[in-house]
Amino acid sequence: MSGVFLDLGRIEYGAALELQRSLAARRAKGEVPDLLMLLEHDHVITLGRKTSPENFKPQGVPVYQVERGGDATYHGPGQLVGYPIVMLENHDVRKHVRNIEEALMRAVRRYDIQGERMDGHPGLWVRGKKLASVGVAVTNWVTYHGFALNINTDLSYFNLIRPCGLDPTTMTSMERLTGDKAPFGEVKESVRAEFSSVSGRDFARRNVESLAAPGNVK
Repeated sequence: MSGVFLDLGRIEYGAALELQRSLAARRAKGEVPDLLMLLEHDHVITLGRKTSPENFKPQGVPVYQVERGGDATYHGPGQLVGYPIVMLENHDVRKHVRNIEEALMRAVRRYDIQGERMDGHPGLWVRGKKLASVGVAVTNWVTYHGFALNINTDLSYFNLIRPCGLDPTTMTSMERLTGDKAPFGEVKESVRAEFSSVSGRDFARRNVESLAAPGNVK
């Protein structure tokens, strides 16, 4: 089974959100195939459906209330954000979340980082520290939103929130775990390859313009 990989580089959150919603609607109509969007955002805080006021302290960073599950989180430079837009033919959202976690575990293992799951807390964990967050939304059984992997992220920005209701010091990054900056582009390609393998789809690189016309990509 094939899909499309969109490498969007660094993109403002609102533009990426609008693109996600548009492509998810088109995926539900069968106008585009399954998609994997990988990118970076400028500094931004997003509030999921479960965000409570005590977990959020706005201080000069753009804020978006969104449809995904979970609580408040931060996105910014040095963090790899992934938005799989995938038709769940089996309607198994939990399996989709586990596929994301498995792909991330395999990707960071290449850098001698042993990630694991934690019951009740979706994402990727390393020795009690959270390396990646996962929060998805589903419309017409098409997934959107997704995950954020801290590669060379400035973790001080998590002090603006209680990430997923946790203490900000719970967050970690590949850079902090290894003591060196990780090769961002290389990690991005590893995540693309591992998500392709885990999901059983070959997400091949295309540009977003190739999806402009309905029915242009099958």
